[in-house]
Amino acid sequence: MAPYPNLISESMLVSETIQLLQSFGGRAPAVKVVDYVMKIRKPEPELAILLISDLIETDPRLRINEDTVELVQEDLAQKKLTETDYVVFDLETTGAKTPPCRITEIGAYRVKNGAITDEYHTLVNPESQIPVFISQLTGITDQMVRHAPKFHEIAADFLDFISDSVLVAHNAHFDMRFLNHEIGRIFTDYRVANPHLCTVQLSRRLLPHIQNHRLNTVAEYYSIALINHHRASEDARATAHIFVNLLEELKTRGIRDLATAKKCKF
Repeated sequence: MAPYPNLISESMLVSETIQLLQSFGGRAPAVKVVDYVMKIRKPEPELAILLISDLIETDPRLRINEDTVELVQEDLAQKKLTETDYVVFDLETTGAKTPPCRITEIGAYRVKNGAITDEYHTLVNPESQIPVFISQLTGITDQMVRHAPKFHEIAADFLDFISDSVLVAHNAHFDMRFLNHEIGRIFTDYRVANPHLCTVQLSRRLLPHIQNHRLNTVAEYYSIALINHHRASEDARATAHIFVNLLEELKTRGIRDLATAKKCKF
């Protein structure tokens, strides 16, 4: 069983099983899956079902229906933007590359029905020294994080906070990469399953006329105060308010579902 319902496996067996199912339109006999993925030639049906049952317990994207393995795919086209819960988050880190860099701070805000409804914030002990130039940029020092919890100590709380929400970040590729790296250090071969949106990509499509799409520029465009820039809580708060405005921009353009919003082609 997956350690948390919003984590999915990146093991080779699961990845190959998903690729096979996709090539077969989302379902295939358990015997064929075991034959192809596990390299067990012509397995007995009972053995195949037993092996697949163990495999699918590690990943919520897979299920077995009698003797058939099926791919469970979330239909993002059915996920309406106005009916979706979001968690807008930001991470501060010891550097730009992971590994070896680690998270030093997490800020997150829940957005529901166009309003901020909850928040999460913590400093994180990166278990390594923070470079001087990073401290100068963020204001986060080694002394500030010395007694802060390590990521593995707050992982459960943060996973519970984000639950099955759509994750949103400004330059989401960066934040998702760091988040999944930290998750993978605790839960080997796992990453978060949550779909995500990037406010940089959205603003580039929706606001092509502004000077650039940095966080402070987009915040200024929407008259959103951005104090203590490069601190996770403040940047996440500003991003949350930006995202609420971008949701309105999407609405005016007739974009109603998550699938279309993720494509950023409108």
